[in-house]
Amino acid sequence: MILLTSLKKKQMILNDSVKGECMLYPLLTKTRNTYDLGGIWNFKLGEHNPNELLPSDEVMVIPTSFNDLMVSKEKRDYIGDFWYEKVIEVPKVSEDEEMVLRFGSVTHQAKIYVDGVLVGEHKEGFTPFEVLVPECKYNNEKIKVSICANNVLDYTTLPVGNYSEIIQEDGSIKKKVRENFDFFNYAGVHRPLKLMIRPKNHIFDITITSRLSDDLQSADLHFLVETNQKVDEVRISVFDEDNKLVGETKDSRLFLSDVHLWEVLNAYLYTARVEIFVDNQLQDVYEENFGLREIEVTNGQFLLNRKPIYFKGFGKHEDTFINGRGLNGAANLMDLNLLKDMGANSFRTSHYPYSEEMMRLADRMGVLVIDEVPAVGLFQNFNASLDLSPKDNGTWNLMQTKAAHEQAIQELVKRDKNHPSVVMWVVANEPASHEAGAHDYFEPLVKLYKDLDPQKRPVTLVNILMATPDRDQVMDLVYVVCLNRYYGWYVDHGDLTNAEVGIRKELLEWQDKFPDKPIIITEYGADTLPGLHSTWNIPYTEEFQCDFYEMSHRVFDGIPNLVGEQVWNFADFETNLMILRVQGNHKGLFSRNRQPKQVVKEFKKRWMTIPHYHNKKNSVK
Repeated sequence: MILLTSLKKKQMILNDSVKGECMLYPLLTKTRNTYDLGGIWNFKLGEHNPNELLPSDEVMVIPTSFNDLMVSKEKRDYIGDFWYEKVIEVPKVSEDEEMVLRFGSVTHQAKIYVDGVLVGEHKEGFTPFEVLVPECKYNNEKIKVSICANNVLDYTTLPVGNYSEIIQEDGSIKKKVRENFDFFNYAGVHRPLKLMIRPKNHIFDITITSRLSDDLQSADLHFLVETNQKVDEVRISVFDEDNKLVGETKDSRLFLSDVHLWEVLNAYLYTARVEIFVDNQLQDVYEENFGLREIEVTNGQFLLNRKPIYFKGFGKHEDTFINGRGLNGAANLMDLNLLKDMGANSFRTSHYPYSEEMMRLADRMGVLVIDEVPAVGLFQNFNASLDLSPKDNGTWNLMQTKAAHEQAIQELVKRDKNHPSVVMWVVANEPASHEAGAHDYFEPLVKLYKDLDPQKRPVTLVNILMATPDRDQVMDLVYVVCLNRYYGWYVDHGDLTNAEVGIRKELLEWQDKFPDKPIIITEYGADTLPGLHSTWNIPYTEEFQCDFYEMSHRVFDGIPNLVGEQVWNFADFETNLMILRVQGNHKGLFSRNRQPKQVVKEFKKRWMTIPHYHNKKNSVK
């Protein structure tokens, strides 16, 4: 049962059917202790009985992907159940406290055992979840935590994979997943694992919304505080960046004057300190950062604080050498430092929710984030080589992803709703939106975003190359036209003259079809091998990459409604093995180890001359 503090009523008991993961980031506070369980764990690929001790002949690090720490190719590519296990000390837990295992993510499914007993499970590999440790274990000196993870993907999961089982010569069955997407299927306990001790009567969730005044000088704040038990009083205190108290309330509303706005690359974060009381006794305290800013899409422009934004940035991946998709805080900071140094201001979480740590970093650095669920691969027989024919593959008769898709949206919005950096939601990346049934599939999902998001951010769908203006069936549902286009690479490969004609023609068609909707190019790029040069500027050379982007930008600058360009990709990244991918995708402006390719200098020259706030319609005739 969850309780809400609302504007009219201090508390309201929600329906018993209301369930959900607690998405509050694990913080150390006066009432909460957190213990990091990262480090070395016993590890095994395959079957294991959690009532028995896992052999210690193989170990694994948390957090990380297991794949790239395996020397054996067979183990690296393993599909199925895999186990982590560790015996941990039990900290002191008082009668009015509970003990929780809190996972940042486990890819793609997880079952959690304590002393051999199943205590919780979670499907969806990119959002947090938690499980309660049974109270009968609190007096134990030690407990054994076992994690059974699984990386199988099929037509019911997000991302989508093609699952099969192959009978080996010895009669054993080998599980196989052929990814329906163009990045490596990394798996593991990818993000921090914490042991938390918190009050039984605790803050479950906090939702912060604001309304700015006409002059943007003041703000009305509204706080919705969810608790898991009845409380007598909720106190909210708001502090500025100097830790100065600027407002407090025992109600759900607060007025702030002389506010500092959260701006592009000029972030300002307030802190809301929430305390709950019973009989004047403090039960729990939690602090949530938030920013004050206003988002609007109107007249073909994307406005932040009533100023038109020009998105400059990247599609990215959580992908680093050795760590795979595992959290790498140093790499995250380096990536955003490189992004800012180039004059960029944004990235898209392609093609799944990124770590909470990355989202908090974007908040602090003022980086705009287009936030995406792991809805990638919604395209029957997808291939990175792209069959560009307009045929209907029957995608929407085959996909069984509706339940997974709804869960992914619910958990993403619940987790990221308070982040000022998040300015738009993505319902899917490159689905078969030109095939019959696409509109019926996506209409309720777009509505779900709208219903769930307290800030009512714009929702988009990232359109694939085949879903041209005359074929697409879903772009009428969304606020912003987001396009992945590869003219000069997958279309008119190496022929930049024809490519320029083709992309200009299509962009003008989109603008004519939706004159009031802004357009963002969310992917464009050409594979480039660092150090490869040619007199004739042929594909894969650094010269061709420079020419490719020069051509693309010439077109972009002539489209009034085009309000952003996000390169594919920030850095080279690992993919599954295929004829077009030799040690991964090489469309990065940086190599996988973050060394710049020749084109970075050209981007820096361009992006430093385009303001973050830019009314392009005034400059395009």
